[in-house]
Amino acid sequence: MIVEEIMKTEIHTLLPENTVHDAVRLMREKKIRHVPIVNKDNAVVGIITEHDIKNALPSCLRQESNSAAYDAPIEQIMVKNPIVGHPLDFVEEVAFTFYDSKISCLPIVSAGELVGIVTTTDLLYTYIELTGAHRPGSKIDIRVSDKPGMLFEITKVFHENKANVLSVLVYPDGDNLKSRIVSVRLQVINPLHIIEDLRKQGYDVLWPNLPGVTL
Repeated sequence: MIVEEIMKTEIHTLLPENTVHDAVRLMREKKIRHVPIVNKDNAVVGIITEHDIKNALPSCLRQESNSAAYDAPIEQIMVKNPIVGHPLDFVEEVAFTFYDSKISCLPIVSAGELVGIVTTTDLLYTYIELTGAHRPGSKIDIRVSDKPGMLFEITKVFHENKANVLSVLVYPDGDNLKSRIVSVRLQVINPLHIIEDLRKQGYDVLWPNLPGVTL
């Protein structure tokens, strides 16, 4: 999946000469927490977040004030030359950028102009949709040996039980280098018979650890 598929294209922006008060009002009216700052050519020159506002105006974000701080231009408190992405970047790469750089939003730029924005909320919603967590179903975690062909062997059990697989995640088993955890989400409300079949074939089902289900 690429960024173009999840980015917001209806973007609310401000100019560097706009005031902090303008930013506060825009965030309140549009219920947003991130505002890209662009020049007259729609090129990104900075970004301002709710966190930046709170730092500049301690305890004043919820309450109007005639403080001179409100009249200061945004360029005084904005993050200048922010990290930006491209519409064809992979979502995984963007997620790593968020993690590695500890940022909460990413302006998306094409041909030097702002074309979209991605936030941590967008990534969270994408994760939920990709894993099928928003759909009725069951989640089964299985510990398997870290060797080729294990995923294929496990999916045979789901096929035999006519269970539709919504998503599959594979991640490390802690510090154990000889095994992996396969987390499968199925479009099945009651996975009891599948768990029984998995255990009969020698698989270590970690979740759900249902009482009374034995080999």
